Amino acid sequence: MNKEQVVNQLQQIKDSLPLGVHLVAVSKFRPAEFIRAAYDAGQRIFGESQEKELSLKVEELPNDIQWHFIGHLQTNKVKYIARYISLIESVDSLKLLKEINKQAIKNNRVIDVLLELHVAQEETKSGLTPDDCLALLEEGEWKLLSNVRICGLMTMASYCPDEQQIASEFARAHQLFNKIKEKYFSDKEYFKYRSWGMSGDYKIAIEHGANLVRIGTTIFGEREY
Repeated sequence: MNKEQVVNQLQQIKDSLPLGVHLVAVSKFRPAEFIRAAYDAGQRIFGESQEKELSLKVEELPNDIQWHFIGHLQTNKVKYIARYISLIESVDSLKLLKEINKQAIKNNRVIDVLLELHVAQEETKSGLTPDDCLALLEEGEWKLLSNVRICGLMTMASYCPDEQQIASEFARAHQLFNKIKEKYFSDKEYFKYRSWGMSGDYKIAIEHGANLVRIGTTIFGEREY
């Protein structure tokens, strides 16, 4: 994959997305020159999952990039990204929410987050089960966190060839989003993000409510670790 191919693939993806669906170009393990090429072609949202790698890219690349943290985030790493992160998509505990709030206060900003759901059949997937997600919200302690804002849900479907199973998992996430929106955020315009769908299943995800899709391999080629 070269920079010209990256730009071509990026444009094809963006042209295929319905109005209101936004692309998170998953740039983890990709060289900065590829990210710059995508940026120069108009892409502004990029997804990263490693704090150290991200910190290097933040210094090297334009400061109007919207960085989304999409990997498992340890509480002791929050302080390193709190200064600049645009959206943390992978919040899976009240403990992590509290730490994000603490670091947001230190940086005099409000940090937007998504709650990560585990709806896939693989045990290796991280995130809150639907029941745990509802329990966290019902307990209500998150309402006391002044500098963190829950803006939606994120999930990953099972990695399998069964499109019906994938569709059912995305549909379950969409149903839960609607339930949570109605009960806890009905008057909050910012609770709007449904981040599901990756290179292999984003078209199915869009059919089931996704408005953020996280696509890496299709744009940048295979990862360079």
